[in-house]
Amino acid sequence: MKIISVVGARPNFMKIAPFCRALAQEKSIEHILVHTGQHYDVRMSEAFFTALNIPNPDVHLNIGSGSHAEQVGKTMIEFEKVVKAEKPDWVVVVGDVNATCACSIVAKKEHVRLAHIEAGLRSGDMTMPEEVNRLVTDRLADLLLTPDRISNANLAAEGVSADRIEFVGNIMIDTLESQRGKAAQIDLSSLISREALSENILVPQLSENNFAVMTMHRPSNVDSMETLAPLIEFLTTEVAPNMPLLWPIHPRARKQLELFGLWDKVVKNITLLNPLGYHDMLRLNMGAKLMLTDSGGLQEECCVLGTPCLTLRWNTERPVTLREHGGASMLVGNSVEKIRAAYQDVLNSSRAPRRPELWDGHTAERIVSALLKHA
Repeated sequence: MKIISVVGARPNFMKIAPFCRALAQEKSIEHILVHTGQHYDVRMSEAFFTALNIPNPDVHLNIGSGSHAEQVGKTMIEFEKVVKAEKPDWVVVVGDVNATCACSIVAKKEHVRLAHIEAGLRSGDMTMPEEVNRLVTDRLADLLLTPDRISNANLAAEGVSADRIEFVGNIMIDTLESQRGKAAQIDLSSLISREALSENILVPQLSENNFAVMTMHRPSNVDSMETLAPLIEFLTTEVAPNMPLLWPIHPRARKQLELFGLWDKVVKNITLLNPLGYHDMLRLNMGAKLMLTDSGGLQEECCVLGTPCLTLRWNTERPVTLREHGGASMLVGNSVEKIRAAYQDVLNSSRAPRRPELWDGHTAERIVSALLKHA
């Protein structure tokens, strides 16, 4: 059996690593790894392949940046050539990035069976391009590999037949479990000194459970002065004075801070870091008192690690991570009032790890078994 798996952007890398390892154990499977190159610089791509021991891609499409239409269109053109040449039995896509959607369309037009890892996630927010990618991919997929039972219910409500759905658990937790020992060995002070954005950045003394970490890059949070300025005011005047606040800053967020004249205020009050590799970010999550993020993957990690998480979004495709479903995350959007109330609540809470069903570090093996079963 021949399988082509696809990665395109940073969120995919942590998910494909355990899948590649599981496939390598199955001698009856020929595996071809395709990297579309949606995230293509060293910090966003190559460093993750090295750190997570992901095999070098067999095919690199070198798509690069561009609008959503440009990325999807270019990926389809180049990936079609690969599928025609290799004639795989399965195309396996991961997550919800543009490469996921583009390669799904190509697979079905070429009459190749399609499997989707992380199927069934829904935010209900059609303004998110990721939601469009999820819906298109799940509508086309022959095999839907779900991370939780809420996702199963979403697919059933959309009319997907039960024989196409396999509940396998969360593959990103496979990577967390295999790498947390390595991450735990990283010294916090050394990490901060090494990854500080510049020599002039504030470098605090850190100890376990006495600092906060944030990531924020979504257009809904950073593209409007009316939204971003109150957030920065709250972070610099209410969070940072209370505990060290670390921000591995995304290029988009930095650009907007500079555009709106907020950069100097941030630099003076928040410890700014370069975009971090997987192990460094995991280490910060393991030691943080609090996570503030608009990232989906960090919500999942916070759930298992027990790090209280304020999710800077009005909806989430991962409701299993929310407190009301037994997780560690609270939806606070970008309302300073909601963020402030949740922040005060978190200050009085303790770390409480939660592990949803089948988030056990063995999802990749179940995925390979499902592919063989449906073959």
